[in-house]
Amino acid sequence: MTFYQDLLFVVPKKIPALCVLCGPSFFLFRVPMPASALSLRTVEVTRYVTPLREGGSLPALTEADDGFLYVLKFRGAGQGIKALIAELLVGELARVLGLRVPELVFCQLDEAFGRTEPDEEIQDLLRASTGLNLGLHYLSGASTFDALVTPVEPYLASQIVWLDSLTLNVDRTARNTNMLMWHKELWLIDHGAALYVHHAGPGWAQPERQRTFAQIKDHVLLPQATELEAVNTESKALLSAAIIREIVELVPEEWLIGAFSADTTAQAQRAAYVEFLEARLAASDTFVQEAENARQALV
Repeated sequence: MTFYQDLLFVVPKKIPALCVLCGPSFFLFRVPMPASALSLRTVEVTRYVTPLREGGSLPALTEADDGFLYVLKFRGAGQGIKALIAELLVGELARVLGLRVPELVFCQLDEAFGRTEPDEEIQDLLRASTGLNLGLHYLSGASTFDALVTPVEPYLASQIVWLDSLTLNVDRTARNTNMLMWHKELWLIDHGAALYVHHAGPGWAQPERQRTFAQIKDHVLLPQATELEAVNTESKALLSAAIIREIVELVPEEWLIGAFSADTTAQAQRAAYVEFLEARLAASDTFVQEAENARQALV
């Protein structure tokens, strides 16, 4: 199985044929990527540029040792490590489905950053986040998606509604779309609020805890999502059991240990995420009908 990933590269001289210019010396490539190539790079944070105070978790714009800027999501933020796990899993599920998501990378944060930061709030956050965090490639010049300004074609809208139904993402509303327009393309960001059931305690992934998702009625793209049945068929084919397991395998063991109680293991929690996602996928006809009913109620 092959899917596609959007990658940024520095190209100093000539422009390759199959790329999009994204700024001075930067190009965006859409390249075929075999499913077996699922992986995240690890970078070292070298500079804290500025806090991004729009989000409650106080993410920051940082520079890494590869020379790129990243929006850094901190393990020590109020939402905790589980928000990073959701960000990683939903982001990579979206990528497999062909949706545009900024590259995700693991960001290693040295304890020295906490000693040199003058702002006490940020200093505490940096100290609590020493170690492995999650970064999103910074899309310089991107603008917040506005549904009143930018139309979204029905199939793409249906893909995004389907993904958010699958992962119980409550945070893609008109008030906070968590989507960006970058070079006339729609990009998905900020999935830390998804998979909220993993906050429910032991047994959170058990099939009997599968639930309806009434919040889909507030999805910003629901009115345009008129092709949910077609998307359901195609998306289920893309998300095989092997792909789901491979995505879950990307979650670092230290996150799984730090996010859950000491009376469980990283292996058990990894299995729980696989169990949850496979059960949601098996129930996709149900959540698609739920979304369709909610859409019809808006018409």
